[in-house]
Amino acid sequence: MAPATHAFERRGALPVLTFPLLGGFPVDVVVTTRAGGVSRGPYAELNLGLHVGDDPAAVIANRARGAAALGLCLDEMIFANQVHGSVVAEVGRSDRGRGARGMGDALDGVDALVTRDPGVGLAVLVADCAPIALYDPVGHALAAVHSGWRGAVGKVAAAAVDALAAGGVRREDILAVIGPAVPEDRYQVGADVAAAAAAAFGPDTARVLRPDGSDRWRFDVWAANEQVLTGAGLVRGHVAIARVGTGGGTELFSDRAERPCGRFGLLGVLR
Repeated sequence: MAPATHAFERRGALPVLTFPLLGGFPVDVVVTTRAGGVSRGPYAELNLGLHVGDDPAAVIANRARGAAALGLCLDEMIFANQVHGSVVAEVGRSDRGRGARGMGDALDGVDALVTRDPGVGLAVLVADCAPIALYDPVGHALAAVHSGWRGAVGKVAAAAVDALAAGGVRREDILAVIGPAVPEDRYQVGADVAAAAAAAFGPDTARVLRPDGSDRWRFDVWAANEQVLTGAGLVRGHVAIARVGTGGGTELFSDRAERPCGRFGLLGVLR
């Protein structure tokens, strides 16, 4: 029997998704759901996004609960203003609190965060795109990555691997976990995405994209990001995918299923 790729547990007041692949290492990575927060309406309950129209006070309260799931306070977390790009920022203790309570001091135009400092909380927010964590158990470094179809064809996860490797990390040592995302059967894309995928993945395009019988295609975010990671030098057995879909009545926000909606997050910290 294949090992479990993910598990659900409670951290205080919050149900979270965790990754057995990272168990036993001095790192903590969780993915939140929409349960356990204070937001109302389309953002109920645990919306972590300040940019989607929710009450900022509620979002900050929700973020504090997310930080507490890692044993941190909110001002130890770092958030970015994500743009579906491939920019990676390395952060440390002096960056703690950036973007935590407002968008004005968040890292702008960044979709991947890397740290080598224990006690620095990293956050990426999603609502269909895949959240990814990369951990080097030898050099003790952590990355958090936001990657939907744009991130996958732009190979933001590979850029994060490169950033880790620049610090002396061996690519074959890196462990990767890919969190919940929109499933392929609900991710219909047009010719522009199909062309971008073909340009990015070449002969491997069929692994991430399939025609749906009309003039559109189905894009597999999980497979695409796995392909990016293994192409960047990771061992395939070091990549765990939590194939938990967003939307469709799940406890995970989906921007494709309903607008407006909140954002859930992948949160991580080195111990």
